[in-house]
Amino acid sequence: MQENLSIVLLEIQLTWEAPQANRNSIAQKLERLSADVDLVVLPEMFTTGFSMQPEKFAEAMDGETVRWMQEQAAKYNIAIAGSIAIREKDSFKNRFVFVHEDGAIDFYDKRHLFGMGGEVAAYTAGKTTGIIEFKGWKVCLRICYDLRFPAWCRNQSDYDLLLFTANWPNPRIQAWDTLLQARAIENMAYCIGVNRTGTDPHGNYYPGHSAAYHPLGERISASSGDWQEVQVSASTLKKLREQLPFLQDRDSFEME
Repeated sequence: MQENLSIVLLEIQLTWEAPQANRNSIAQKLERLSADVDLVVLPEMFTTGFSMQPEKFAEAMDGETVRWMQEQAAKYNIAIAGSIAIREKDSFKNRFVFVHEDGAIDFYDKRHLFGMGGEVAAYTAGKTTGIIEFKGWKVCLRICYDLRFPAWCRNQSDYDLLLFTANWPNPRIQAWDTLLQARAIENMAYCIGVNRTGTDPHGNYYPGHSAAYHPLGERISASSGDWQEVQVSASTLKKLREQLPFLQDRDSFEME
Protein backbone atom coordinates (compact mmCIF):
# COMPACT_ATOMS: atom_id res chain seq x y z
CA MET A 1 0.00 0.00 0.00
CA GLN A 2 1.56 3.28 -1.10
CA GLU A 3 2.03 5.47 1.99
CA ASN A 4 0.60 8.69 0.55
CA LEU A 5 -1.72 9.43 -2.33
CA SER A 6 -1.85 12.89 -3.84
CA ILE A 7 -5.34 13.51 -5.23
CA VAL A 8 -6.63 16.46 -7.24
CA LEU A 9 -10.31 17.39 -6.95
CA LEU A 10 -11.03 19.04 -10.30
CA GLU A 11 -14.22 21.06 -9.94
CA ILE A 12 -15.24 22.39 -13.35
CA GLN A 13 -17.98 24.43 -14.98
CA LEU A 14 -19.51 22.06 -17.50
CA THR A 15 -20.76 23.08 -20.93
CA TRP A 16 -24.15 21.49 -21.52
CA GLU A 17 -24.08 18.40 -23.76
CA ALA A 18 -20.76 19.40 -25.35
CA PRO A 19 -18.28 16.53 -24.86
CA GLN A 20 -15.43 17.98 -26.90
CA ALA A 21 -15.63 21.38 -25.24
CA ASN A 22 -15.58 19.79 -21.80
CA ARG A 23 -12.66 17.49 -22.63
CA ASN A 24 -10.74 20.50 -23.96
CA SER A 25 -11.45 22.50 -20.80
CA ILE A 26 -10.26 19.66 -18.58
CA ALA A 27 -7.16 19.09 -20.71
CA GLN A 28 -6.16 22.74 -20.25
CA LYS A 29 -6.50 22.46 -16.49
CA LEU A 30 -4.46 19.26 -16.40
CA GLU A 31 -1.48 21.21 -17.69
CA ARG A 32 -1.12 22.48 -14.10
CA LEU A 33 -0.39 18.99 -12.77
CA SER A 34 2.73 18.47 -10.72
CA ALA A 35 4.77 15.30 -11.03
CA ASP A 36 3.71 13.89 -7.68
CA VAL A 37 -0.06 13.73 -8.37
CA ASP A 38 -1.45 10.19 -8.33
CA LEU A 39 -5.14 10.67 -9.13
CA VAL A 40 -7.44 13.31 -10.65
CA VAL A 41 -11.17 13.08 -9.87
CA LEU A 42 -13.72 14.75 -12.18
CA PRO A 43 -17.43 15.48 -11.65
CA GLU A 44 -20.36 13.25 -12.61
CA MET A 45 -21.15 13.19 -16.34
CA PHE A 46 -18.19 15.45 -16.98
CA THR A 47 -18.65 15.44 -20.76
CA THR A 48 -22.31 16.49 -20.88
CA GLY A 49 -23.71 17.62 -17.55
CA PHE A 50 -26.64 15.69 -16.06
CA SER A 51 -28.17 14.88 -19.45
CA MET A 52 -31.18 12.60 -19.79
CA GLN A 53 -30.49 12.07 -23.48
CA PRO A 54 -28.03 9.15 -23.42
CA GLU A 55 -29.32 7.99 -26.80
CA LYS A 56 -27.59 11.08 -28.24
CA PHE A 57 -24.47 11.31 -26.11
CA ALA A 58 -23.66 7.92 -24.57
CA GLU A 59 -20.40 6.34 -25.73
CA ALA A 60 -18.95 2.85 -25.84
CA MET A 61 -16.15 1.86 -23.49
CA ASP A 62 -13.77 2.05 -26.43
CA GLY A 63 -15.21 5.43 -27.43
CA GLU A 64 -13.64 8.85 -27.66
CA THR A 65 -13.88 9.89 -24.01
CA VAL A 66 -12.41 6.72 -22.52
CA ARG A 67 -9.60 6.83 -25.08
CA TRP A 68 -9.02 10.48 -24.14
CA MET A 69 -8.85 9.52 -20.45
CA GLN A 70 -6.25 6.87 -21.28
CA GLU A 71 -4.25 9.45 -23.23
CA GLN A 72 -4.28 11.87 -20.30
CA ALA A 73 -3.35 9.09 -17.88
CA ALA A 74 -0.37 8.13 -20.01
CA LYS A 75 0.70 11.73 -20.66
CA TYR A 76 0.82 12.69 -16.97
CA ASN A 77 1.40 9.25 -15.42
CA ILE A 78 -1.76 9.58 -13.34
CA ALA A 79 -5.05 7.84 -12.78
CA ILE A 80 -8.08 9.85 -13.88
CA ALA A 81 -11.67 9.17 -12.90
CA GLY A 82 -15.18 10.56 -13.40
CA SER A 83 -18.56 9.46 -14.65
CA ILE A 84 -19.89 9.48 -18.20
CA ALA A 85 -22.92 8.10 -20.02
CA ILE A 86 -22.06 4.67 -21.43
CA ARG A 87 -23.97 2.64 -24.00
CA GLU A 88 -23.94 -1.09 -23.24
CA LYS A 89 -25.94 -3.35 -25.56
CA ASP A 90 -29.53 -2.09 -25.30
CA SER A 91 -29.14 -0.01 -22.13
CA PHE A 92 -27.38 3.09 -20.84
CA LYS A 93 -25.32 3.39 -17.66
CA ASN A 94 -24.15 6.36 -15.62
CA ARG A 95 -20.68 4.90 -15.22
CA PHE A 96 -17.85 6.00 -12.94
CA VAL A 97 -14.81 5.19 -15.09
CA PHE A 98 -11.45 4.88 -13.31
CA VAL A 99 -8.51 4.82 -15.72
CA HIS A 100 -5.15 3.80 -14.20
CA GLU A 101 -1.86 5.30 -15.33
CA ASP A 102 -1.13 2.23 -17.46
CA GLY A 103 -4.48 2.53 -19.25
CA ALA A 104 -6.22 -0.28 -17.34
CA ILE A 105 -9.86 0.44 -16.54
CA ASP A 106 -12.10 -0.17 -13.54
CA PHE A 107 -15.66 1.08 -13.33
CA TYR A 108 -18.81 1.34 -11.24
CA ASP A 109 -22.36 1.83 -12.53
CA LYS A 110 -24.56 4.13 -10.45
CA ARG A 111 -26.93 2.08 -8.31
CA HIS A 112 -29.27 4.78 -6.99
CA LEU A 113 -30.73 6.60 -9.97
CA PHE A 114 -32.26 10.02 -9.33
CA GLY A 115 -35.93 9.50 -10.16
CA MET A 116 -36.91 13.14 -9.67
CA GLY A 117 -34.47 14.08 -12.42
CA GLY A 118 -35.68 11.44 -14.87
CA GLU A 119 -32.60 9.26 -14.47
CA VAL A 120 -34.60 6.10 -13.73
CA ALA A 121 -36.29 6.32 -17.14
CA ALA A 122 -33.09 7.08 -19.06
CA TYR A 123 -30.51 4.79 -17.42
CA THR A 124 -30.21 1.29 -15.98
CA ALA A 125 -29.05 0.89 -12.39
CA GLY A 126 -25.77 -0.90 -11.72
CA LYS A 127 -25.21 -4.00 -9.60
CA THR A 128 -21.46 -4.09 -8.98
CA THR A 129 -19.81 -3.25 -5.64
CA GLY A 130 -17.65 -0.45 -7.04
CA ILE A 131 -14.66 -1.42 -4.89
CA ILE A 132 -11.35 -1.35 -6.74
CA GLU A 133 -7.63 -1.30 -5.89
CA PHE A 134 -5.27 1.56 -6.65
CA LYS A 135 -1.63 1.53 -5.54
CA GLY A 136 -2.54 -0.87 -2.76
CA TRP A 137 -5.43 1.28 -1.52
CA LYS A 138 -8.95 -0.14 -1.59
CA VAL A 139 -11.16 2.49 -3.16
CA CYS A 140 -14.98 2.59 -3.17
CA LEU A 141 -16.54 4.39 -6.15
CA ARG A 142 -19.95 6.04 -5.76
CA ILE A 143 -21.99 8.55 -7.77
CA CYS A 144 -23.99 11.55 -6.53
CA TYR A 145 -27.39 10.27 -5.26
CA ASP A 146 -25.66 7.19 -3.78
CA LEU A 147 -24.44 9.58 -1.06
CA ARG A 148 -27.90 9.58 0.52
CA PHE A 149 -27.86 5.82 1.12
CA PRO A 150 -25.49 4.94 3.97
CA ALA A 151 -26.14 1.20 3.80
CA TRP A 152 -24.91 1.13 0.20
CA CYS A 153 -21.82 3.09 1.22
CA ARG A 154 -21.17 1.04 4.36
CA ASN A 155 -17.58 0.00 4.90
CA GLN A 156 -17.43 -3.72 5.64
CA SER A 157 -13.68 -3.32 6.28
CA ASP A 158 -13.26 -3.55 2.51
CA TYR A 159 -12.15 -0.03 1.57
CA ASP A 160 -9.86 2.82 2.68
CA LEU A 161 -10.99 5.68 0.46
CA LEU A 162 -14.52 6.63 -0.62
CA LEU A 163 -14.88 8.67 -3.84
CA PHE A 164 -18.03 10.49 -4.94
CA THR A 165 -18.49 12.22 -8.28
CA ALA A 166 -21.54 14.46 -8.55
CA ASN A 167 -23.87 17.00 -10.17
CA TRP A 168 -25.35 18.24 -6.87
CA PRO A 169 -27.48 21.42 -7.11
CA ASN A 170 -27.44 24.42 -4.83
CA PRO A 171 -30.80 24.02 -3.01
CA ARG A 172 -29.56 20.82 -1.34
CA ILE A 173 -25.87 21.64 -1.01
CA GLN A 174 -25.96 21.59 2.79
CA ALA A 175 -26.98 17.93 2.58
CA TRP A 176 -23.98 17.27 0.32
CA ASP A 177 -21.61 18.92 2.79
CA THR A 178 -23.06 17.10 5.77
CA LEU A 179 -23.35 13.67 4.20
CA LEU A 180 -19.80 13.67 2.82
CA GLN A 181 -18.49 14.34 6.30
CA ALA A 182 -20.82 11.72 7.81
CA ARG A 183 -19.72 9.04 5.34
CA ALA A 184 -16.10 9.63 6.38
CA ILE A 185 -16.87 9.42 10.09
CA GLU A 186 -19.15 6.39 10.07
CA ASN A 187 -16.88 4.40 7.76
CA MET A 188 -13.51 5.34 9.30
CA ALA A 189 -12.23 6.13 5.82
CA TYR A 190 -11.08 9.12 3.82
CA CYS A 191 -14.01 10.53 1.86
CA ILE A 192 -13.73 12.76 -1.21
CA GLY A 193 -16.53 14.33 -3.22
CA VAL A 194 -16.17 16.26 -6.48
CA ASN A 195 -19.12 18.35 -7.65
CA ARG A 196 -19.47 20.46 -10.79
CA THR A 197 -20.04 24.21 -11.01
CA GLY A 198 -22.13 26.39 -13.31
CA THR A 199 -25.71 26.13 -14.54
CA ASP A 200 -27.73 23.92 -16.87
CA PRO A 201 -30.67 24.69 -19.20
CA HIS A 202 -33.14 23.42 -16.58
CA GLY A 203 -32.34 26.30 -14.24
CA ASN A 204 -30.13 24.31 -11.89
CA TYR A 205 -27.14 26.04 -10.33
CA TYR A 206 -24.24 23.91 -9.12
CA PRO A 207 -22.00 25.59 -6.51
CA GLY A 208 -19.16 23.09 -6.32
CA HIS A 209 -18.38 22.49 -2.63
CA SER A 210 -15.98 19.70 -3.57
CA ALA A 211 -14.27 18.45 -0.43
CA ALA A 212 -12.06 15.83 1.18
CA TYR A 213 -12.52 14.57 4.73
CA HIS A 214 -10.27 12.81 7.24
CA PRO A 215 -11.65 9.55 8.77
CA LEU A 216 -12.65 11.47 11.90
CA GLY A 217 -14.53 14.08 9.89
CA GLU A 218 -12.00 16.90 9.70
CA ARG A 219 -11.96 18.66 6.36
CA ILE A 220 -8.52 18.33 4.76
CA SER A 221 -9.17 20.20 1.51
CA ALA A 222 -9.46 23.93 0.88
CA SER A 223 -12.80 25.55 1.61
CA SER A 224 -13.35 26.34 -2.07
CA GLY A 225 -11.66 26.32 -5.45
CA ASP A 226 -11.79 24.56 -8.80
CA TRP A 227 -8.44 22.87 -8.10
CA GLN A 228 -7.87 21.25 -4.72
CA GLU A 229 -4.94 18.92 -4.08
CA VAL A 230 -5.04 16.73 -0.98
CA GLN A 231 -2.88 14.04 0.57
CA VAL A 232 -4.24 10.89 2.18
CA SER A 233 -2.01 8.82 4.45
CA ALA A 234 -1.98 5.04 4.86
CA SER A 235 -0.14 5.18 8.18
CA THR A 236 -2.58 7.73 9.60
CA LEU A 237 -5.52 5.58 8.55
CA LYS A 238 -3.96 2.43 10.03
CA LYS A 239 -3.17 4.16 13.34
CA LEU A 240 -6.69 5.56 13.68
CA ARG A 241 -8.31 2.22 12.98
CA GLU A 242 -6.10 0.55 15.58
CA GLN A 243 -6.80 3.21 18.22
CA LEU A 244 -10.52 3.46 17.40
CA PRO A 245 -11.70 0.07 16.08
CA PHE A 246 -15.28 1.22 15.51
CA LEU A 247 -15.71 -0.93 12.39
CA GLN A 248 -15.38 -4.07 14.51
CA ASP A 249 -18.72 -3.21 16.13
CA ARG A 250 -20.62 -2.55 12.91
CA ASP A 251 -23.93 -4.27 12.20
CA SER A 252 -23.95 -7.20 9.81
CA PHE A 253 -26.43 -7.24 6.94
CA GLU A 254 -26.83 -8.28 3.31
CA MET A 255 -27.70 -5.93 0.44
CA GLU A 256 -30.37 -6.90 -2.07
